[in-house]
Amino acid sequence: MPTSDELLAELKTLHPRLIDLSLGRIEGLLVKLGHPERRLPPVIHVAGTNGKGSVTAFLKAMLQAAGTRVHVYTSPHLVRFHERIELAGAEGKARPISETELVERLLHAQRTNAGDPMTFFEITTAAAFAAFADHPADAVILEVGLGGRLDATNVVARPALSVITPIAMDHADKLGETLEKIAGEKAGILKAGVTAVISQQPREALDVIRSRADALRTPLVVWGEDYEAFEQRGRLVYQNAERLMDLPLPGLMGRHQIANAGAAIAAALQLKPLGLVDAAAIDRGLTEVRWPARMQRLTNGVLSELLPPGSELWLDGGHNPAGGAVIAQTIAELEERAPKPTGLVLGMMGQKDALGFLKHFDGLVRRIVTVPIPGAHEAVHDPAALAAVATAAGFTAESAKDVPSAIRRLQRAESGPLRILICGSLYLAGHVLALQEGVQAQAN
Repeated sequence: MPTSDELLAELKTLHPRLIDLSLGRIEGLLVKLGHPERRLPPVIHVAGTNGKGSVTAFLKAMLQAAGTRVHVYTSPHLVRFHERIELAGAEGKARPISETELVERLLHAQRTNAGDPMTFFEITTAAAFAAFADHPADAVILEVGLGGRLDATNVVARPALSVITPIAMDHADKLGETLEKIAGEKAGILKAGVTAVISQQPREALDVIRSRADALRTPLVVWGEDYEAFEQRGRLVYQNAERLMDLPLPGLMGRHQIANAGAAIAAALQLKPLGLVDAAAIDRGLTEVRWPARMQRLTNGVLSELLPPGSELWLDGGHNPAGGAVIAQTIAELEERAPKPTGLVLGMMGQKDALGFLKHFDGLVRRIVTVPIPGAHEAVHDPAALAAVATAAGFTAESAKDVPSAIRRLQRAESGPLRILICGSLYLAGHVLALQEGVQAQAN
């Protein structure tokens, strides 16, 4: 019996390109698999550029707090592929699929596909649908992989609810070079008559979403029009036309998580007629939520042990200019509460806007050390070239061979406790978590 590592490597050879957005190939495979996508519990479909992972995490926590059994599909993974496919457990908590079942599902999908061209994401999504269909649950949260309209998750004909989180410039080479084109791809998950919760959006993106919704007669629940959320006196206040909810602040750090929590609350309230969530579960879910590599503080591990007492080591997978803006805002808030010299350990994929990401850290960061991203499936920014971009932007920057070396360089440049943020890529974040935990990361 092969291992999941061996199988996943084989599945990457079925198509010459890792990303080739289309629905035809996966639709054909799902027919051969007996249409598992038609046998899923009620589906909550989540798209967006930034925040879709956080909204998914909030919804998962709220549903589970209500006693709802929920399957969850996310990507990419951080340390192990198994994280992508979470199955509802008998004890009420979703857990990553086991190695044994993952191998069985992947083998079945591979044999059924019989060597036809199929991207890695398509065939693994089909395997996930088969697993979800065969395990009892009350709901499925499907996070879009890339875009929406032609994403493999968009084969679900009629979800219970759609959610679109904030849209920003990212993956322009695949989704379009304007915000309007990218919004059009994200709005492709909207379905006729299926309510969609829309988080904070730039006006151009909202106009595109609204136009698509009008054409389909899709009811919208829009941030700033139908609901809003804000912090007040150390609490989260959620408000819509029917209610005002006084709630605890989100368990995920950063002011941007208020908007993500607000979208999740709006979504949860739309699910209430299905009996999937209640007000008490929303309250609990906000504080019980967990989502690694989103302003996650790293402690008790090999990397944090490299720093002197009183230091802080943070990790975030943000990788585009909008993500840089919210991470920088959070760093500014940390600096206001507890001033410390702050440095970045930075690694980015080659297609990302490094300068657009870095500009938000002007005045916040003293020094940047750039690093490679081991095991990345696409071209990455060469660390020396990335350091040159940072230097040209006015930062003191240099490159290092790996993350531990970068941390040591930042530490030697300061005389006392410091704050270090590792950021720029979810793939780098997964590598860092594996280092911190002392395990081998599985390639994306």
